[in-house]
Amino acid sequence: MKYELDYIEKIAKILSDNELSEIILEDGEQAITVRKELHSVQPVVQPTEQASSHTPIQDKPAVVAKEESRTEQTKGKTITSPMVGAFYASPAPGAKPFVKVGDTVSAGQVVCIVEAMKLMNEIESEVSGKITQICVEDGQSVEYGQVLMYVE
Repeated sequence: MKYELDYIEKIAKILSDNELSEIILEDGEQAITVRKELHSVQPVVQPTEQASSHTPIQDKPAVVAKEESRTEQTKGKTITSPMVGAFYASPAPGAKPFVKVGDTVSAGQVVCIVEAMKLMNEIESEVSGKITQICVEDGQSVEYGQVLMYVE
């Protein structure tokens, strides 16, 4: 299958209109991936000259961001979601979870599933270590880049 530019532009519009982060199309040996990179934005509060003395200027977002950054460093390395979808801790409803807090995992080991557009995507650990925290509940929606679990 030859992908025409108009076809790719339509796929990109679907990606944008439906708040998706990635679409993968495969046909035999040919495949196309259309991906939208999401960037996290840190709120910055700057004082303006029009601010009155009665309007407090808050700089808490920056302080909170620094505290969260420190917390991430102490929890270990992260396993993040490569896509938007639904998080599943086990291969089937009622089945034993892939991992739980305290389990030791090795690089390449499946730790969960993220379902996106009715496709079950196995998520593998990129690092070896012990699971210190699982950050999402079974069946919960996750975003691209969201931390799923920490490995120490």
